[in-house]
Amino acid sequence: MRLDWPGMMRAGIRGLGLAPDAFWRLTPAELLLKLGPLGEAPMNRGRLEALLAAYPDAKESTDG
Repeated sequence: MRLDWPGMMRAGIRGLGLAPDAFWRLTPAELLLKLGPLGEAPMNRGRLEALLAAYPDAKESTDG
C-alpha cells in the first residue's frame, strides 16, 4: 500500500497546523486519528446506477 505523503503533509501541516517536526513524529495511523472521521466514501459506479434506477430521467408526455 502506497501512502499519499504530499496529501498527508497538507492535511497535517496545513490542515491541522502541525509543525513539521510534530508531523514527522506521528505515525500514519496517529495522523488519521488526529484528522478524525473521513466521512462517506466517494460515489462509485454501483451507487450511481442505483440512484439512476431509483430516480430515472423521465420525459413528460405532451400527447393528450
